[in-house]
Amino acid sequence: MGTARGGRQPAMMDVARLAGVSHQTVSRVVNDTGHVAEETRSRVLAAIEQLGYRRNSVARALVTCRSSIVGIITTASAHYGPASLLVSLETAAREAGFFTGVTALSDYSAVSLAGAIDHFLGLAAEAVVVVAPMAGLAEAVGAMSAPVPVVAISAVQCASPRLRFVRADQVGGARLAVRYLAERGHHDIVHISGPGDWYEAKAREAGWRAEMEARRLARREPLESSWECAGGYEAGRRLAAQGLPDAVFAANDAIALGLLRALDEAGARVPDDVSVVGFDDEPASAFYGPGLTTVRQDFAELGRCAVRAACGAIAGEAAPGAVVVPTRLVERGSVADRRG
Repeated sequence: MGTARGGRQPAMMDVARLAGVSHQTVSRVVNDTGHVAEETRSRVLAAIEQLGYRRNSVARALVTCRSSIVGIITTASAHYGPASLLVSLETAAREAGFFTGVTALSDYSAVSLAGAIDHFLGLAAEAVVVVAPMAGLAEAVGAMSAPVPVVAISAVQCASPRLRFVRADQVGGARLAVRYLAERGHHDIVHISGPGDWYEAKAREAGWRAEMEARRLARREPLESSWECAGGYEAGRRLAAQGLPDAVFAANDAIALGLLRALDEAGARVPDDVSVVGFDDEPASAFYGPGLTTVRQDFAELGRCAVRAACGAIAGEAAPGAVVVPTRLVERGSVADRRG
């Protein structure tokens, strides 16, 4: 099983010979095109099973000029956001009838990016989706002249006719968080930001600044953190040394978790002494002590929108403007009501 004459991998002609049909009939069964009698289809499927035949995707691509492959370039990061987005992209692509290839970059140089795109061109990918969280990456993609459609999932949109953009409403989500705190009587709302070289961190900080300014609330400068719990913990210790605010808006839930530990060590109770809001709505955030009020990103919808944009580009449809996926606030127990 699994080999034909001479020890080679079985080909379509071997299946046809064993089933007693033409190779065109085998092709119709394999590709589910055209009419094939049920008894004949059963013989072909039995021969495929007996021989262990697998369709040659490269040969099929040469004939049909379609590979049904979408390349995904993402960050070599285990953070909740990029990891969730990758799963969503693969799921959405599969539902749309595409296979995916994934390249995870730890070096976001133009050379690495070009190499990743060349890799997918070698696989005859029909489109490439780039998860572009780092500053400069969307611009680097836009400057390239890839011969296939490219979709960028990025909090920042650069001026490039070659790219289609999809993003979550990071700024709007941050404003939701600050608005929620302000409407519950908080005035001194500190922001612990993510790394300064990430678009998402910049966008969430911009949203915090915009809402604070719109409400004419005095701002302290943000405390920068890594995306990890340890970064939130260290920022929380610095914050406790400076003097605790009414509330903290953390750039992601992991930062918020580290902050909760630091506040506990400083003797501050959440939400009685300090209110905390996160961002992302990681599954574990509901089980923090207390449950974390946070901003939810719809990663499943982001994945669907990106794949939909890629399919539209493959079909030659005109590029729409940037697709923006809304974020929403999830209320739990980490915010006190200080009105009145």
